[in-house]
Amino acid sequence: MAQGAEGNGGGGGGGNNKKPVEVQPHPVQEQLPGIQYCVNSPPPWAEAVVLGFQHYLLTVGITTLIPSLIVPQMGGDDAQKSRVIQTLLFVSGLSTLFQSLFGTRLPSVVVGSYSYIIPTTSIVVARRYKAYTDPHERFIETMRGVQGALIIAACFQTVVCFLGIWRNAVRFLSPLSVVPYVTFTGFGLYHLGFPMLAKCVEVGLPGLIIIVFISQASSEILYLNPENFALLLSWVIANMYLPQILKSERPKWDRYAVLFSVAIAWLYAQLLTSSGVYSNKPAKTQISCRTDRAGLFTAAPWVYIPYPFQWGSPTFHAGEAFAMMAASFVSLFESTGTFFATSRYGSATPVPPSVIGRGAGWLGIGVLLNGMFGCLTGASASVENAGLLALTKVGSRRVIQISAGFMIFFSVFGKFGALLASIPLPIVAALYCVFFGYVSSAGLGFLQFCNLNSFRTKFILGFSFFMGLSIPQYFREYYHTSSGHVHDSSGWFDDIVSVIFMSHATVAALVALILDCSLSRETDAARKDAGLHWWEKFSLYTSDVRNDEFYALPCRLNKLFPAL
Repeated sequence: MAQGAEGNGGGGGGGNNKKPVEVQPHPVQEQLPGIQYCVNSPPPWAEAVVLGFQHYLLTVGITTLIPSLIVPQMGGDDAQKSRVIQTLLFVSGLSTLFQSLFGTRLPSVVVGSYSYIIPTTSIVVARRYKAYTDPHERFIETMRGVQGALIIAACFQTVVCFLGIWRNAVRFLSPLSVVPYVTFTGFGLYHLGFPMLAKCVEVGLPGLIIIVFISQASSEILYLNPENFALLLSWVIANMYLPQILKSERPKWDRYAVLFSVAIAWLYAQLLTSSGVYSNKPAKTQISCRTDRAGLFTAAPWVYIPYPFQWGSPTFHAGEAFAMMAASFVSLFESTGTFFATSRYGSATPVPPSVIGRGAGWLGIGVLLNGMFGCLTGASASVENAGLLALTKVGSRRVIQISAGFMIFFSVFGKFGALLASIPLPIVAALYCVFFGYVSSAGLGFLQFCNLNSFRTKFILGFSFFMGLSIPQYFREYYHTSSGHVHDSSGWFDDIVSVIFMSHATVAALVALILDCSLSRETDAARKDAGLHWWEKFSLYTSDVRNDEFYALPCRLNKLFPAL
């Protein structure tokens, strides 16, 4: 019977002669699916306002962190620190509006850049400012020196970008070199994640657990009526990490995970503070954990409008300007990687080089505003806000513009902004752990356009990833003293070297780009392995009609700033 059945099967239509169905991998997606509101599709106004406030809340962390690190070293008090934070927030709001209207037109938030910390700190500890014994006078003179260096760096960045130099450099990128570039844009900020969270682990770790739970667990858990606690616990364990459950028509609580997690963790920190848990702890622990040690609310004025040159006329020093130009060069790398991640999470096409050059030029305008107003640091595209786009699945430009409105409002009305700026930084670091990871995964997403079975691809990826980790670690361990400065008589030159080679994104991007362009890239096989056969149509603005949908300026502005 078995043989007969086999014979009938073989002769009844030649089934054995058919080729077996080949299992296909996941299809390549030029635009990320699953985004509920893309760049040009805004959500309803009420929802957009809440989401915009959520983006603003995320920018408060880095806006508060940088002045909190530098202002005390300059001799400034809480009142001056509050003014610097308000000024930085005000200028960030303006730069975000400029970027969304005239720059890349992506939903990208512009904030103070961490890349400028080293040259700024070098100015603060410069020998010529140690002669000032009055802390207030020393603060003013140091601020004027930082302003002068930032203005020179801004002119450098604006010229490089608006003349098309950065645009032409970006055209050498391929999907293969973009992978480590964007991945290390997120990974490179790991020191702002768990290390900062661990400064108050009893507050930061619950904040991390809460945001992971709210963002990844199904909202259906809020409607469960379990018979006992064991059933509830088993349901949570079974469904916490299953994203398909989010297809429920019930409210998407994960979209507002930042608001919920910050509110719960902040309330928990307030309870610990009020109960006297930190009363006998060291001062460093109290600053990180307590909710009443920021000193911003009492020092902030009710109404204050920042204005240019509020600290006086800037002063200029050639060496410090060169070091600050190196920081602007690094921020260009990191901002470009953020633009790629933002376009991905906004469900747009990869950013054309001309649009990146235009956006980087407007970032230079933002650095100029930072220098004129006195913000202690330059401007760059926010990595954490790009990650928030992924968590909310809302990549709308309108949401970011509303967020810029919140920045300007809360910078003018200082008491309200100071209240939110008093959130303990370990809670903010818990958010960073999630959002930096999202940006890194955006870089890994470009692997779908590369041939991972090519040894050339494997070498370039592996080598650039390893060197992107190893080289910055070398400069941290062997070049820096305990105070964070390099052993050498020419401090400004050492700052240039340190700023460039301590940036994970810059090192990984340069290694990948040099190897990709030099290792037999001219052959058809190598170009196909690197994904250039797919990437080339995005190298020119006019090559894809979708570019007008996402990146085009209004007609009159397009004549002034054409995307060539």
